[in-house]
Amino acid sequence: MTLSIIAETMDNVPAHITNPTSGALTWVKPTYTIDQDPPLDVLLIPGGPGSRIAYNNTKIIDYVKRTYPKLKYILSTCTGAQILAKAGVLDQKRATTAKFAWAEMVASGPKVKWVPCARWVVDGNIWTSSGVTAGMDMTYAFISKLNSTIADKAVNIIEYEPHTDPSWDPFCEIWNVTT
Repeated sequence: MTLSIIAETMDNVPAHITNPTSGALTWVKPTYTIDQDPPLDVLLIPGGPGSRIAYNNTKIIDYVKRTYPKLKYILSTCTGAQILAKAGVLDQKRATTAKFAWAEMVASGPKVKWVPCARWVVDGNIWTSSGVTAGMDMTYAFISKLNSTIADKAVNIIEYEPHTDPSWDPFCEIWNVTT
C-alpha cells in the first residue's frame, strides 16, 4: 500500500491546527496536488478544524467529487464527513460524524441518511466514523477487511485495543443526538 498526502499546493501542510502564538509544530510535505489527480484506491478525508476550512474551498470539494467515482473506497473521520456531504458523495447514503458537532454536520448534508448512534457506518464503498478514536476503530475494521493479519499486527504494535462493534456509541447520548 502506498500512502500519499494530497493538498491544494506542494507547500508544507500543518499536521495539526496551528497555535496562534507558536504556529504549527509539525508539518508534512504533500506528495501530490489535487490538480495532479494521482491514481488512488482509497481516499481518507480527515476531520478536525481543517475540515471546516476545506468545506469552504470549492477546489477541494470539486476534487473529492471528481475523484470519488474512480476509488475503490472513500473514508472520513470525524467532521470530514461534512466534506463528503458537500461533494454529494453521501447523498442518499447512510453516514455518521462527530457527535459534538452533530447539528452543524447534519445541516451540511440534508440528503444524507445520518445515523446518530454509530461509532462508524459502512454504506457500500463509503466508510464514515464519528470522533477521532472512532476513526481509529473504523480504520482497524477497514484494514481488517483488506488484511486482518496486518490490522492485528498494527494494533498490537501500538498497544491499542479497538472497539469492533460499529453500533457501540455512548457519545450519541452524551451529546444528545439520539434522533
